[in-house]
Amino acid sequence: MRALRLAFAALGVVALAWIPIREIDSDSFSVVNYFSYFTILSNVLTVVVFAVGGLTDPQSRRWQLFRGATTLYMVITGIIYAVLLAGIDVNLNDDWINNSLHRILPLVILLDWLVNPPRMRISDKQAVGWLWFPLVYGVYSLIRGAVVDWYPYPFLSPMKQGYLQMSIGLVVLLLAFVLMALAVNAAGRLARRRRYGKDIRPLTPAEIESGEMEVEA
Repeated sequence: MRALRLAFAALGVVALAWIPIREIDSDSFSVVNYFSYFTILSNVLTVVVFAVGGLTDPQSRRWQLFRGATTLYMVITGIIYAVLLAGIDVNLNDDWINNSLHRILPLVILLDWLVNPPRMRISDKQAVGWLWFPLVYGVYSLIRGAVVDWYPYPFLSPMKQGYLQMSIGLVVLLLAFVLMALAVNAAGRLARRRRYGKDIRPLTPAEIESGEMEVEA
């Protein structure tokens, strides 16, 4: 399993680096724009998860929360691409890169979450808290887009749909993201029960301070 994680980490590195290396001298390529795509950022986190998981496979609560958050971001990446962006140019012209970042790696990290679930229980509140990153990303994209007149995705552009329609769409997306967060957490919880035969309640602050790893419910 660790070898597979390292292999997919390598795939992620190559897929992420391919376009910048090839296009770095092109006047139309912008490094800032490239790293302003949610797809790119979520895949960078995925490379970290696979690389660290492949090398050391840490079991700390903080790491498992990071794994869960990254899994959610990749689920968002895969679903949003399939539903809203599959027929739109997202500046990933190579099919193998497109498929790697939008399909293969999201599926693999979700499978890794299910095959190797966290031993400790993650509350739904904590899972919903994973959405801080998409929220910050959305605010960043809207502010930067207004300044430089460039938006990474059509659903983030008020120029293409108007502010009212964009706002309604973003509220719908936020609700969908909440459901995705709950679904990712529920799937991990079910996988944990099947694998370990028990549920683990969240640690209290005192237990975290004492260094305890898990507590049976």
